[in-house]
Amino acid sequence: MNTFIQSVANRRMGACLVMGFYSGLPLYLLFQLIPLWLRREGVDLATIGLFSLIQLPYSWKFLWAPLADGVRSKGGYRRKKALLPVQALLSVSVLGFAFLHPRVDLQTVVIAALLVAFYSATQDVLLDAYRRELVPDNEIGLGSSLFINAYRLSGLFSFSIAAIIADRWGYPVSFQWVAGLMLTAVLVTYLLPEPEVSDEAPATRGLRETLWAPLRDLLQRQSWQQVLWMLAFLFFYKLGDNMAVALATPFYVDMGFTDTEIGTVAKLAALWASVAGGILGGIWMLKISISRALWLFGAVQMISILGYIPLSVVGADPTPIAGNVITLGRLLLFLVVSFEYLGVGLGTVAIAAYMLHSASRTFGATQIALFTSLSALPRVLASASTGFLIEALGYPRFFFVCFLAAIPGMLLLLKVAPWRSETN
Repeated sequence: MNTFIQSVANRRMGACLVMGFYSGLPLYLLFQLIPLWLRREGVDLATIGLFSLIQLPYSWKFLWAPLADGVRSKGGYRRKKALLPVQALLSVSVLGFAFLHPRVDLQTVVIAALLVAFYSATQDVLLDAYRRELVPDNEIGLGSSLFINAYRLSGLFSFSIAAIIADRWGYPVSFQWVAGLMLTAVLVTYLLPEPEVSDEAPATRGLRETLWAPLRDLLQRQSWQQVLWMLAFLFFYKLGDNMAVALATPFYVDMGFTDTEIGTVAKLAALWASVAGGILGGIWMLKISISRALWLFGAVQMISILGYIPLSVVGADPTPIAGNVITLGRLLLFLVVSFEYLGVGLGTVAIAAYMLHSASRTFGATQIALFTSLSALPRVLASASTGFLIEALGYPRFFFVCFLAAIPGMLLLLKVAPWRSETN
């Protein structure tokens, strides 16, 4: 416990908390608040699913990430200097939703969402590279835990509170709230500590060298076969989990839950469980290797998907359990979402630590962007296809398919992170 307290009580860990919070704000806006807004405005599930393709910039960000590695500047200052205008533009883009209406301006809503996704993905490239430079190897697991916990906490602000605001004062006010929060990132980023790095950032030697150098570095540290196994693992590890929660908000709506129930019961359950999973994962990873964490946490992540099957049958059942406040539907919603996001918290911390550990400090922007892009791609594909799957299979069968989809990622651990591996 003393080791944990000593590790967490430093400016590096505080920076991880701040970075996670601002990374999560636009993501919860895109993945949860926007689908809720669209569904309340009468947009059908299939369209909402296709609309989720605006998340593709998160999978394409490795294409422009080398530009962040190729600048001539020392240490993390190059990251912070680039972050400031990106965060300002992100805030302005979020504010744009306050002036749109899905049934009239659907095409413009798509464009605005693409801009938010692009600026958010670019912010993540710079934040991940900065975090790789800032955090030493022995603190990667704990730093990832704090980053993920703050990331989850941001959902309380950009979804839970935003949903309650929308319920009472309308969605334009809700979007103004999120845009204001995002604008504070400019000042906070300016105050972040500087990494202590001994090497200079690589000088730009033309576009070809800028693009090739990070990949060459990766192949020099691992064989190309092992790199391919690793990339496949990053794609499949959270596939089932991503499918299960891709249209979670419309699922809650279809089950009969109100916006307030979704923003309180479901979101608070997700928040406490993911934070608990992140904290437990961070503490356990001070004792166990990253490889074993991937096995143990991935198993919980996979099994927790099955909880959605009984919830899809019971729905918002109003049968009282304790007075009029706790009903059967609300209780089951809380328990199922809590278990699911406990697994999400554990699995996300483990894979985040794995990606950060696998990247070099010099080319962190490109390599981490490549890793996170692949891990995010299943979420994009799941969001685009799950609406059709749900309409074809129904919710109970769909969630069982999600459980089966999680198996390949676990099997790939035999290649990339065997149980007895010393990766830590």
